[in-house]
Amino acid sequence: MVDNLPEAGKYAMVGIDPEFPQKVSKGDIIVAGKNFGCGSSREYAPLSIKVAGIQAVIAKSFGRIFFRNSVNIGLFPLICDYSDKFSNNDKVSINFEQGTVYNKKTKRSYKFKPLPEFLYNILKCGGLMEFGRKQLQEIERQK
Repeated sequence: MVDNLPEAGKYAMVGIDPEFPQKVSKGDIIVAGKNFGCGSSREYAPLSIKVAGIQAVIAKSFGRIFFRNSVNIGLFPLICDYSDKFSNNDKVSINFEQGTVYNKKTKRSYKFKPLPEFLYNILKCGGLMEFGRKQLQEIERQK
């Protein structure tokens, strides 16, 4: 689905920062506050963020629909109570195995809430559609 909408990334977060799409590099991470999310029941809000190059959003909490749509399209939504410990332009890395977010500028690590295994598996596949394809391929191999 993401590949079919390359223009969507040009409009990611422009209501907050009109130059956001030009500032993003592939693999960047957004760190946000409480109740992060936008859009409707459709996936376009998280989709535009992912197409812009963002790999994950770290926030204290998410809008329910935005969270699920992020999982569906393969954008990692990570809940971290310490998202306010980061500043603009901090360099951040994520260690999924340890469940930590590392701030390279301050040299501090913070725990994020682990995702349920089934959601993590969907995200590792790149989203719900890819997860479904993988499951169907596995069924076909077993025949």
